[in-house]
Amino acid sequence: MIAALPRWVRGLSTLLLLLFLGSAIQAQERTITGKITDSKDGTPLIGATVTVKGSTRGTSTGSDGTFSLAGVPASATRLVVTSVGFTTQEIDISNKSEIEVGLIASDAALSEVVVVGYGTARKKDLTGSVASVKEKDFNRGVMAAPDQLIQGKVAGVQVLNNSGQPGGATTVRIRGNASVRAGNQPLYVVDGVPLDNNNARSGATGAIGNTPGANPLNFINPNDIASMDVLKDASAAAIYGSRGSNGVVLITTKRGQSGEPSITFNTSVGFSNLLKKLDVLDAGEYAAALDKYNLTQGDFGDDVDAMDAITRTAITENYNASIAGGNDRGRYRVSLGYMDQEGIMRKSRFRKYTGNISAGFKFLESKKLGLDVNLLTSHNVEDIAPISNDAGFQGSMVGQALQWNPTRALRNPDGTLFVEAGSTTVNPLAMSEAYNDLSNLTNVLGSISPFYRFNSNFEYRMLFSVRYASGNRNQEIKDWINIQNVTDRGIAASSNNQLVTTQFTNTLNYTKDINDNFSVTALVGHEYMKFQNKGFFFAAQDFDEFGLNYYDYFQYSTNASRSVFSFADPTSELQSYFARATINMYDKYLLTATFRADGSSKFGSDNKYGYFPSFGAAWNITNEEFMKGSNVFNTLKLRAGWGITGNQEFPAGASLTRYRFTAPGQAQRTNFGNDKLKWETSVTTNIGLDFGFANDRVYGSVDYFKKDTEDFLFEQFIAQPGPAGKYWVNLPGNIINEGVEVALNTAIIRSSDLNWNLGVVATFQKNELTNFGSQIIETGGLHGQGISGTTIQRLINGQPLNVFYLRDYQGINKTTGQSDYGNEGQQIYAGDPNPDFILGISTDVAWKKWSLGINLNGAYGHQIYNNTANTVLPIGNLGTRNVAKDLVSTADLESQSNPVAASTRYLEKGDYLKLANATLNYSLGKIGKTFRNVNISLTGQNLLLFTNYSGFDPEVNTDKSIDGVPSFGIEYTPFPSARTILLGVNFTL
Repeated sequence: MIAALPRWVRGLSTLLLLLFLGSAIQAQERTITGKITDSKDGTPLIGATVTVKGSTRGTSTGSDGTFSLAGVPASATRLVVTSVGFTTQEIDISNKSEIEVGLIASDAALSEVVVVGYGTARKKDLTGSVASVKEKDFNRGVMAAPDQLIQGKVAGVQVLNNSGQPGGATTVRIRGNASVRAGNQPLYVVDGVPLDNNNARSGATGAIGNTPGANPLNFINPNDIASMDVLKDASAAAIYGSRGSNGVVLITTKRGQSGEPSITFNTSVGFSNLLKKLDVLDAGEYAAALDKYNLTQGDFGDDVDAMDAITRTAITENYNASIAGGNDRGRYRVSLGYMDQEGIMRKSRFRKYTGNISAGFKFLESKKLGLDVNLLTSHNVEDIAPISNDAGFQGSMVGQALQWNPTRALRNPDGTLFVEAGSTTVNPLAMSEAYNDLSNLTNVLGSISPFYRFNSNFEYRMLFSVRYASGNRNQEIKDWINIQNVTDRGIAASSNNQLVTTQFTNTLNYTKDINDNFSVTALVGHEYMKFQNKGFFFAAQDFDEFGLNYYDYFQYSTNASRSVFSFADPTSELQSYFARATINMYDKYLLTATFRADGSSKFGSDNKYGYFPSFGAAWNITNEEFMKGSNVFNTLKLRAGWGITGNQEFPAGASLTRYRFTAPGQAQRTNFGNDKLKWETSVTTNIGLDFGFANDRVYGSVDYFKKDTEDFLFEQFIAQPGPAGKYWVNLPGNIINEGVEVALNTAIIRSSDLNWNLGVVATFQKNELTNFGSQIIETGGLHGQGISGTTIQRLINGQPLNVFYLRDYQGINKTTGQSDYGNEGQQIYAGDPNPDFILGISTDVAWKKWSLGINLNGAYGHQIYNNTANTVLPIGNLGTRNVAKDLVSTADLESQSNPVAASTRYLEKGDYLKLANATLNYSLGKIGKTFRNVNISLTGQNLLLFTNYSGFDPEVNTDKSIDGVPSFGIEYTPFPSARTILLGVNFTL
């Protein structure tokens, strides 16, 4: 009998055996690490799946595109790499432990997931017209607000930078202008939170007029945005009901991804200069012009360039850092940003401080309970230059510089600023020194969204959000400047605005594959939103100088000069019920139906609720049996949609009788109520075709659209002999926007080292106001010397919105030197500010570690009215102020007595093509053990401009509205556009 081994011996033997077996197994396994990027530009791909071919072992990439896959059998020779929107690749890993893979975009990208209202959908399942732009395709450069990221990227969308002002407002039109008084801007939705397009930044009025507005989206850091999706037709946008008439832009911010914590940092530094100088006379030319006109006064013997004196080389800095990571139970991302953009005009500057915290958690063993949290914060500081939309004869700083006599010094011999007492000509350099304007704006947008997934079919989600915005603005003009009503008095103003928006949204989603050939997705929801807006304004004059800003000692001003105004708009509430259902049959036939009921406190008691249905259908032709084996089309899908959307972008309390206090114990009626006031509605029809062929190397879409808007919301005066006052009504008529959109993309070259892609988006459109009767609404007010009170645009039946209405200029009479006009001097309908054709071109070339991206945009078939040339630089200036160079370069001299008048003389073609931005990038990759994804980039903005327009920039839209009726396509001494060069670096730790 053999004695049993002691227990400790058996235990040790077992341990040794396990260690041996473990070592043997380990010897047969290995770890593969690497990085997955977009072959187009080297952008890291987050969430790409990496698996061992023929097995279930796999992992996904982190926020920096890297992965680590352990336990790979030694016998494994291939990895399979997949990512949504990209072609699957198999990678040979024989004798390799580290790989780098550049995935090629699946150009038709029908499996791409896009954001739609209150959810997401595969692009292949869409029935409406939806365009998606991902971060890798955004425009590059100095971008203060998100809307600039997609300029020239989406068919049917026109984005105009109204001026070159840092942080300045933009005009965004989706499929044309569709309202005569209510807002024309699209609805923006940030991470499920709809914004109301209001801005807490206070406006400014005073001695130089109304200064241009700021972009209400400035509180969002473009570096925090992952994607922007545009809902263009009613089939897609009707889920937003009364706010979807002008289209919807869904902004999705970045989220943390599973993986080890990583730090991403990027920075850029650059400089900007004036894009274009206007042709005015220099000192020598001015002296020659005086001789030509036999003028003996006006030559002061100096040689100055006033525009050079008030412009500068401006420096821009941008810094962004983020930390992200997590696992399958919790993910997070925290980011900070700082932007400091000097304007090219003296004393103009835009600084933005941003912070973003987002997190997602899953609870319970089943992970059915979850919570998403998002917080966006920002603080913007603006130094605003003395430039206004409606300056009069004395002008604002740009007009003053253009008019300045180039033979007259800006400074006295002792270096002090030259200010001519009693003169109406203002030294622009002195204006810059005398004017101080500082705006501070704080925004907080926070949301919390718990959800519970009952099973694989049902999910409930609640979202609560609050947006708080507070803006403060202080202005002053010193008493030594020679401006009427300011000289020897000075002026200061202080204002504050506050916005608060709250939102409760509840949704229930249902997804079910009934069988292999039939699936249903459905959504029902309820939403409640409340909007509050209030503020105050205080102004005063008659200050003495103590070396301080006037707005810091208002108490020193005289009582008689003080004015105060405060307001609290009626609280506006919106309650909504909505539903959507999509049916997919055989992956060939798709049907979508949407319905929303909106109840708003803005409308009359007889029309509190509006109802907005839509229907859409699609046919995936390539999935039909008769298309199997086709060598032509890889993708062919026909879409059709119809629906109704609304517009409620007008003041709260418009349907109510309202009063304002004017003095103690006194009130004045400001608005007469209208119980019948109802929704402005748009009926949209869309037919589209998505296609892809040549193995999807050529793909795109063509869409026909027609949008018919009626029941226009409009504020009008009560006709005499009724009581004096205003009230809101629904005007009769129809605004028709009709056109064709084309989006075409092609992969010209695809290879392991060289890739070249080209994309073009084009829109052909027309706009007309019909069934409007005999009513005529005037807008487009001009400003400047000799022309106050003149309007040049009309809303009238049978014409496009904002049609130009002008005298027909025929030239200068050779005998009298006066202007000759056709049509017996009567006005004619002379032009259209709405482009017939909008174009965007994007191309990128990647060769090994180098990549070049170029983006162009343009517009054609429209006119711009040059109010600057009309009233700032007329021939009558000669002898005291400067004039446009072309006025004295002709053989037929224009008489100095020729009256300043609005006419087609100043109506110019607005056609342009602009090289908006170009970026050259070099990927250094990994440096040492610390730095990963190191990239160096060089970006240029506004590099080239092809146009015959004589003003600063045809991409312009000065606000020349009258009584709230918008204008379009007028330029008046705007903040000039800049050309910018940026050097950038980004890396991951």
